[in-house]
Amino acid sequence: MTTATVQSDNESLAREALLARGWAALPASYRIPDVAPTLEEARAYCQRLAESHYENFHVASWFLPKALRPHFHAIYAYCRISDDLGDEVGDPAQALALLDLWGRELDACYAGSARHPVFVALGETIRACSIPKEPFADLLTAFRQDQTVIRFATMRDVLGYCRYSANPVGRLVLYACGEANAERFRLSDATCTGLQLANFWQDVREDYTRGRVYIPQDDMKRFGVTDDTIAAGSATPQFRALLRHEVDYARSLFEEGLPLIGMVNRDLALDLDLFSRGGLEILRAIERQDYDVLSARPAITKATKLQLALRAVSGKLLPFLRLGRAARPRPIGKTV
Repeated sequence: MTTATVQSDNESLAREALLARGWAALPASYRIPDVAPTLEEARAYCQRLAESHYENFHVASWFLPKALRPHFHAIYAYCRISDDLGDEVGDPAQALALLDLWGRELDACYAGSARHPVFVALGETIRACSIPKEPFADLLTAFRQDQTVIRFATMRDVLGYCRYSANPVGRLVLYACGEANAERFRLSDATCTGLQLANFWQDVREDYTRGRVYIPQDDMKRFGVTDDTIAAGSATPQFRALLRHEVDYARSLFEEGLPLIGMVNRDLALDLDLFSRGGLEILRAIERQDYDVLSARPAITKATKLQLALRAVSGKLLPFLRLGRAARPRPIGKTV
């Protein structure tokens, strides 16, 4: 046995040990089985994962044509597990090993040899919707970056991160709905980045406890804010001015992306309207707290969530209500 062989064997053992420790921190169902499930079993797996992890998915799925739901379940399941591999393990080396393994399973999916139920279901979605590998791979790039990058020098750097962490999701939705083109991608990117930034500004304190600060360092310096300000949990006038600046920029991205709602089919437009307004409501919640996101996390109230959902449901039902009204016979001599 050569020295190179021994070294290779040792590296393989070390990698397997990292993977084992990483899997131990995650649900057992996330592991890659020895035998691939059937497509029906894989789709049921993705549906259970989607509907048990994401409360908004129930509302959004009301507006999707039934034929598209398995595709959205598969895409969501991929995003959910990818995120958990990067964020829920607690050890960067273990997370990177798991993400590399997940990336190899993505390659296997495109080669037609994947075993994980997510990729078995996703393979059918990819074929039916002609989705390239890039947006899936881009998400893994972001989750790998999370293991090593904890500060961003400029807003350009933050936007570069969002290009991998947020924008691929919107593009995957457009592909799944048959609405993919360059202009729609551009507008979707603006909306997805706006939503990502809204979440960042909502979770400044929580992200700091995990060692991450997404506010650009040059903006913090310009407004006279340091990590110590965040650590102290006291929203100084300087911090409030900084958050106002960041919230205004996020809102401008939502405004840039709004024309997309009028460019896509009605079912997708309702989803886009719901999530865009949800993101804007996060920004309003921050404003209502006078930009103090350090003493309490701004949140959308249940009443506001219900109003958004009802507004979307009304938009879904209105054409049918109008159709029913028009179809009823009119009394002779009466006008409507």
